[in-house]
Amino acid sequence: MIPALTDALTERGYATLTPVQEAVTAPEAFGRDLLVSAQTGSGKTVGFGLAIAPTLLGEEQAFGPAGTPLALVVAPTRELAFQVMQELRWLYEKTGAMVNSCVGGMDVRQERRFLERGTHIVVGTPGRLCDHIRRGALDLSDVRAVVLDEADEMLDLGFREDLEFILQTAPAERRTLLFSATVSPVIGRIAEEFQKDAFRINTINKAQQHADIAYKALRVAQADSDHAIFNLLRFHDDESAIVFANTRAQVNHLTARLHNRGLSVVSLSGELSQQERTHALQAMRDGRARVCVATDVAARGIDLPNLSLVIHADLPTNTESLLHRSGRTGRAGKKGISALIVPPKSVKKAERLLKWAKITAEWAVPPSAEDISARDEEKLLTDPSWQMGVPEDQAEFAARLLEAHGPEAVAAALVRMHLSRHSAPEDLQSPDAPARRDTKGFGPSRWFALSVGRNDRAEARWLLPLILRATDLEKDAIGAIRVQDTETYVEIAAPRAATFEGALGADGMLADNITARAVDGEPEFSRRPSGPRRDDGFRKGPKPHRGRSDDRDDRSERKPRPPREDRPQRSERTERPAPAAAQASAPVSDAAPRAEASAAPAADAPRPKKLAARPEGRSEGKPAGKFTQRTEGKPYGKPNRERSDRDGPKKPYKPRASRDGDGAPAKPAYRSNASDPSQRMSRGPAKGPGKGPAKGPGKGSFKTASKDGAKGPSKFKGKTGGKPRVGGTEPPRRKG
Repeated sequence: MIPALTDALTERGYATLTPVQEAVTAPEAFGRDLLVSAQTGSGKTVGFGLAIAPTLLGEEQAFGPAGTPLALVVAPTRELAFQVMQELRWLYEKTGAMVNSCVGGMDVRQERRFLERGTHIVVGTPGRLCDHIRRGALDLSDVRAVVLDEADEMLDLGFREDLEFILQTAPAERRTLLFSATVSPVIGRIAEEFQKDAFRINTINKAQQHADIAYKALRVAQADSDHAIFNLLRFHDDESAIVFANTRAQVNHLTARLHNRGLSVVSLSGELSQQERTHALQAMRDGRARVCVATDVAARGIDLPNLSLVIHADLPTNTESLLHRSGRTGRAGKKGISALIVPPKSVKKAERLLKWAKITAEWAVPPSAEDISARDEEKLLTDPSWQMGVPEDQAEFAARLLEAHGPEAVAAALVRMHLSRHSAPEDLQSPDAPARRDTKGFGPSRWFALSVGRNDRAEARWLLPLILRATDLEKDAIGAIRVQDTETYVEIAAPRAATFEGALGADGMLADNITARAVDGEPEFSRRPSGPRRDDGFRKGPKPHRGRSDDRDDRSERKPRPPREDRPQRSERTERPAPAAAQASAPVSDAAPRAEASAAPAADAPRPKKLAARPEGRSEGKPAGKFTQRTEGKPYGKPNRERSDRDGPKKPYKPRASRDGDGAPAKPAYRSNASDPSQRMSRGPAKGPGKGPAKGPGKGSFKTASKDGAKGPSKFKGKTGGKPRVGGTEPPRRKG
């Protein structure tokens, strides 16, 4: 190993190398392409830094003047690229290497300037590196080694084409080192295409989980997920933690909730700018922030020192995400905890994730309020300040405190000051508790009637907070709330009924002009409350239940229906009388038929058929209506009606005057159901009426074939459904 690198490792406190570092620096791996699989947090960055050093330096102990890059390291995310750059800088510090980054979101002009001045190692993301290569700012002609870090993640993010472009641009004589947590078939194909006789290294033991990470699956109630996260952070108060969520919205939600509880928290997600993400990570490294809420953008390669707790607020989508999230802790031989928040609906999913990842987790519940209080007392009792003694400059003031207040008061004040630095823990429900409160076991109670009901738009969701504000009651002291039409009945626990009555005014006023009165016994509630009726007769509120027809009260009076074969055919049935409106609108020719039509039929006379107004001018031979004559054996359909004397005599055809007013008979107007072909619409130009020839219609318009005074082209151009003007002469046009 190069002495400059050995000195850098010693200064960093490296006593021994990790398994992956030993494997990549072994003699059989010297100068060869490498395909490496290693656990997250196993020191891969330092490993490939040591592996490529002989290739870059050769027999030299330090780098010469910077020029075109000698090594290229590709990382999937900006945070990982910056972290790799910092690791390589301290590793190659004594060799005089220039290490720079090219990542998206940073100033591209500044990156071009340092590329022009020269550099030895470039670390970047695929998109920005391809952009510099295409623009001619990054020259890979002298590159001796290319490292693909977290190759599986880059493929998942859709960087395959960019990776292939980078590898095709680099010289063929280079070394290619490919580091990936899992070697998928796609990774294997890339290795076969761009690597030469790659040496395979696998330091992952699938039969054994990470020994430095303790996995815990914490069962919580459905509504207590946020409270469980806060209690877990309060229990591990002096340790830094990272909370993973699946969406940006959930990250913002948890960040706001934890910030309101007094925790120093930062967020990390893809919607933040690069400057904001860098500041968030730096705040975690400096200790200014203790909790980081992040999406999976921070699940790969991010190294936060002294990170001892990883919380999965949302369960990861696959086993790889679970392992990479948990790998943020338990790094470099340090112990860590990976806690999964598991609501009742996600128990099966959590079991499958742990099974597929071959992880044995401890199933437990989050720390309760009593556990956190006991932990606070233990921290106060074991605080190192008790072993420091009493300094001389503080002895006099300590004696004055004891003399003025006494030892018990001083100790109690110390406890209060210690607890005031933290928010109070949350009281969690049992994970097996039902989602809704069971009111059957409410115990002895009394009922009170409020003066508002459904007619006043009363609802339990705003009545409950109103009662809690107006009275000195807890939520558990209020049972059922039954909203009726004019009143609302509230159940109050018997031991707290006196408190409720004491909160009422002299006139029984509760709040907001709502009065309350005590009810003897349990009131009777309406089974199916009916809402008030509107002026139009329709009912407000929920629709009443409609049971089956067999549940009606008049079912005993109904006569059984005869079998189908015994029912009379339509021709044998009695005919129903026509409605009065139809009789009134039926056309008649003289007074006698009109009087006959208005007379009521005799009791023993058969009912006349229903009459319908028949349009005038119907062509002969056209069916009368949309239903044709019913054939024998078909029970449905309306038969065509024969014309009767009651319709009056058929009016003779009367020709209308032409547009020019010369009295010459004109052809009847166009009808869509006309049987005469000359009456139908046809394409082509037509002579317009009036003085002089009229311009023909445009392309695709229609005109009637007749030469009478009917209006020419239809206003519905291009469609056959347009109707010309019907009847009469065209009114004179207004001049001007």
